[in-house]
Order: sequence, then structure tokens, then C-alpha cells
Amino acid sequence: MFTGIIEELGTVVDPAPRLRVACKLVMDDLTPGASIAVNGVCLTAVDVSGDSFVADLAPETLQRSNLGDLVPGSRVNLERPVTPATRLSGHIVQGHVDATGELISLDALGDGNYWLKIRIPRELDRYLVHKGSIAIDGVSLTIASLDGEVAGVTIIPHTYLNTRLASLSPGARVNLEVDVIAKHLEKLLESAK
Repeated sequence: MFTGIIEELGTVVDPAPRLRVACKLVMDDLTPGASIAVNGVCLTAVDVSGDSFVADLAPETLQRSNLGDLVPGSRVNLERPVTPATRLSGHIVQGHVDATGELISLDALGDGNYWLKIRIPRELDRYLVHKGSIAIDGVSLTIASLDGEVAGVTIIPHTYLNTRLASLSPGARVNLEVDVIAKHLEKLLESAK
């Protein structure tokens, strides 16, 4: 389980299907077999060296996420899993991407803040609520507006400077994970019918 609070920006050395990412901070306690979120996708580190790790990307991962779009030099959001003593600063993020969305715009609001608009696949709409949580490329964000298939979120200066969101252009695919509690609630309500 993750929180959606990005710890570090890594750099892709080798892309799919055997992804190698160069990084520093998350390497402190990363061991082979450990989970790591890359752009919000929970992966298993299979090879860990001093300044990089390798994770194998399954066909399902490549189909459902944007990890297959990565090229050498791409920047990626990295987060280690929570521990029992970790504060849950974001929201519950499993690293199980539901779909990809399309970045529509990232507009400056002033004082280092930005307004991010994402086109959300229709099948995820039922899980989104105003002021609810969504993970975009693994970043825990609060939904500030919903207009049809478009969700809007505010990006604060810290998030803009410390995640890959600043490097994205309109049309970019982003990984989306909706609230797991909403999905469980939906299933419980359906089974009660």
C-alpha cells in the first residue's frame, strides 16, 4: 500500500519490458522482491544495485498503464510502500492502475500553483466525487471539479516541483487509480440487490 506522496523523481535507463530506473533516495532500503510504485504502478524490484533498480513489466501492466510509453531519460514518480509507523499523508493508494487518462491542460494559476485538467474514461466516472481522492501517476490529489469526463485538480508548488506532472504536455497519458473504498462499496451494494 502507498500514500500517493511522491518521494523522488527517477530517470528511466532502460524501458519496458525490463524497466531500469536510476534513483537515489528510494534505494536506501530497497531490496530484491520489495514493492515500489513507479508512476503509481506497484512493481516488484527484481534487481537492485547502488543507484538503480529493475522491475519486470507484465503485459497487463503495459496494457493498463503508461509505463510502456517510457523511453530512456523519461522522468518517473517513485514511492516506497508505507510501513506501520508511516503517516498516511495522502490517501490509500494500492498501485493498481484502473485506466489511463489524457492530460488536457496544465495552466498556471499564479504563486507557483497550477490547474490540471484530465480526461477520465467514462467507466471510472462513478467512482469520482467532488473533493474525493484520485491518484494521477501515483500522486494523491483532491478532485476540485468534475465536468462530464473532465476532472480538475489544483497542483500546489511542492507537487509541481517534485513530481513528473510539470514535464507533461497536453495529450500525455497518465495513470489513474480511483478510490478502492468506492469500488468495494459498489460491489457490496450490487451483491445486496
